[in-house]
Amino acid sequence: MTAIAPLSTVRDYLTGLQDRICAAIEDADGSARFREDAWAKDPDTSPIRGGGRTRVLREGAVFEQAGIGFSDVSGDRLPPSATAHRPELAGASWRALGVSLVFHPRNPYLPTTHANVRHFRAERDGETVAWWFGGGFDLTPFYPFDEDVRHWHRTARALCEPFGGQARYAAHKRWCDEYFFLRHRNETRGVGGLFFDDLSEDFDADFAYMQAVGNGFLDAYLPLVARRKDTPYGERERQFQLYRRGRYVEFNLVYDRGTLFGLQSGGRTESILMSLPPLVRWEYGYAPEPGSPEARLADYLRPRDWLASA
Repeated sequence: MTAIAPLSTVRDYLTGLQDRICAAIEDADGSARFREDAWAKDPDTSPIRGGGRTRVLREGAVFEQAGIGFSDVSGDRLPPSATAHRPELAGASWRALGVSLVFHPRNPYLPTTHANVRHFRAERDGETVAWWFGGGFDLTPFYPFDEDVRHWHRTARALCEPFGGQARYAAHKRWCDEYFFLRHRNETRGVGGLFFDDLSEDFDADFAYMQAVGNGFLDAYLPLVARRKDTPYGERERQFQLYRRGRYVEFNLVYDRGTLFGLQSGGRTESILMSLPPLVRWEYGYAPEPGSPEARLADYLRPRDWLASA
């Protein structure tokens, strides 16, 4: 097995990443600030140990809610959602560190976004039996702009360049399209990005890639904030945004492995569910008017090579 760095090295990167993203988002919002909840699990009542810091910005000028959390937790056995994915780890102790964020903008023309970077280790009899990195970022527009989607994917492709170039981008873009897919709706959650898990070929290279994804998030998202935060909108656009946020809730509660792992392992519920939007609505049998801006979204909710001509 390749040599691996101390967990403190990974932890230092992740806490620094959380700090940098919070500072950038506060600057972009220009009004609200993140509130931090530092938390720790009670070993007398919880099956897991450790804790983290959850930061939430609410009712800002740009962001209706922006949540970003760091966690460092461990346990003596993995929950069913994890051992179903990796049955050979049944009975192993584990430790998981990560930063995860979901930002819900106020303006319907500015997409919702998600990003996550994480590291996992498992031990048995004092020996490391498995480690891996995972992460990615994805974009969920309601009124999509081609230039925004192309910028998002150009940034993703560029950060993949030192790690296998086009092949790495193509593989992790495809993984993102397949992972963030609502099978019961037959549509993607948005326009994709990057997604990877179980990356454990070479520690130094894989850690560097995870850092590139974490660092690349702001490069991908902040230009969209600058372009769309002041776009005029009305009640029609707002109601469509709230309706489409329902798809976000459906995915996170039905399919998302991180949500299932957190809840089944005894994680902090408030931190796990901070990804959900503050306001959302469902409407029975909703269908957009043919030819409307709302109907246009459907064509974006399927896998596509966004950079075919870029």
